[in-house]
Amino acid sequence: MLITLWQDIVALLQQYGQTYLLGILSTLGLATIATFLGCIIGFVCGVLQTIPHAKSDPWPKRAVLALIRAIIRIYVEVFRGTPMILQAVFIFYGLPYFTNNALQFGSKWGVAIFVVSINTGAYIAESVRGGIISVDPGQTEGAKAIGMSHVQTMRFVILPQALRNLLPQIGNNFIINIKDTSVMFIIGFAEFFSVHKMVSGAIFKYFPSATIEMVGYLTLTLVSSFLLRRLERKLDGAAEYELVNDDAIVMTAGNYTYRDPERIRRRHAKEAAELRKSAQAMAWSGEPQSANPGSEA
Repeated sequence: MLITLWQDIVALLQQYGQTYLLGILSTLGLATIATFLGCIIGFVCGVLQTIPHAKSDPWPKRAVLALIRAIIRIYVEVFRGTPMILQAVFIFYGLPYFTNNALQFGSKWGVAIFVVSINTGAYIAESVRGGIISVDPGQTEGAKAIGMSHVQTMRFVILPQALRNLLPQIGNNFIINIKDTSVMFIIGFAEFFSVHKMVSGAIFKYFPSATIEMVGYLTLTLVSSFLLRRLERKLDGAAEYELVNDDAIVMTAGNYTYRDPERIRRRHAKEAAELRKSAQAMAWSGEPQSANPGSEA
C-alpha cells in the first residue's frame, strides 16, 4: 500500500507540481501580509485600550476613551468568537447582499487579506494590551518623572519591551495563519488547500493529494518555527557581555562582566573532550607522555 501511495504522490507531483507550488506561494504570501497588517491593527488597538485617564480629566476625554474602548472590545469579542470561515462568508457575500451589490470586493486577494488581517488583529490586540500592562509600572512612573509624555513613554520605554515579549505570540499567530488560510477556499481564493480540492475533484485521488497537503503544511510550519526561534535568539543578544561606564566615579567600582554559566560549562566540556582525544592520539602513536611536566628537573 505504501508503494502504491508513493507512486500516486509522484504521479500527482509530476502532473500538478507547479499548481501545488503556486498554492504554497499564495498561502505564504497571504499569511505574511495578513500577519503584518494584523500586528499593526493589534498594536493600535492595544495602545488605545491602555491610554490612562482619571476622574479628574475632562468629561469629553473620558467619554471618547470609553467609546473607543467599547468599540475595540466589541471588535475583539466578535472576531475572536466566530470562525474565520464564517467571517469570510459574511464579508465576501454579505456586503453585496445587504447593499444590493453596491459594495463588494473586486479582488479575492483583497478580501482574503482583509479577513485574515482583522482576525489576526483581534488576537494581537489582547496580547499587546496584556504585554503593556505586564511592564513594571515603575518604568512608566520614572518616564513621567523625567518629563516624558504618554506617547514618548510608549514609544521609547514600554513598546520596545512589550514587542520583545510579544514576539513568540506574533510568531505563533503567523504559524496559525499559515494553516487557517485554508478556509479561504470558501470564497474561491486559490491557496494551497484549494489546490487539493481541485486536484482530488479532477482525478479522484483524494488521499494521495491530502498526504501532499499534510507534508506541505507541516514543512511550512516547521521551517517557520525554526526561523522564528533564530530571530528570538538574535534579538536576545550575546549570552556574555560587559557593562562599561565612562563615569569616573562609577568606574572606581569596576565594570560589570556577565558570563553565561551554561556556555562556560559547554566550553569546559568541549576543551576536556579535545584533551582526551589528544591524549588518545598520543597513546596510539607511542609517544611518551609526562604526567607532570613540572616534575622534570
